[in-house]
Amino acid sequence: MNGQPRRAILYGNSLVMEGVRASLAALPGLEVLDQPVGVPLEPDQVKGSTTVIFDMSTIPPDCLRSLLQQPGLQLIGMDPETHQALVWSGRQAVARMAADLVDIIQKERHGEAENGRPGEQSAVNSER
Repeated sequence: MNGQPRRAILYGNSLVMEGVRASLAALPGLEVLDQPVGVPLEPDQVKGSTTVIFDMSTIPPDCLRSLLQQPGLQLIGMDPETHQALVWSGRQAVARMAADLVDIIQKERHGEAENGRPGEQSAVNSER
């Protein structure tokens, strides 16, 4: 990952995000930060390899628009009803375990997609 620290910013405090937080916090080499909804990200928060993970059912539209305007951020929206992570690159992935989120982060940072074509959707199966 080109020597930069991996950082996940968890946007919001829903029950879904509490589960994600608990799982990711145990992973070595991943800095996990909390960001209250409605509080804009500061430039020093998004340095290095930064991923923002949010609950799609609770994030206000204006907060999502703000995140989409931040260059270089990887955005992952968690859908609690379908158990899918919507990676804002046009690809959907099932994320039932923290390891699935790490796989998504690593693949997207390296420009990979399950089908080999950026911008297309594919499902990542969490069955191992």
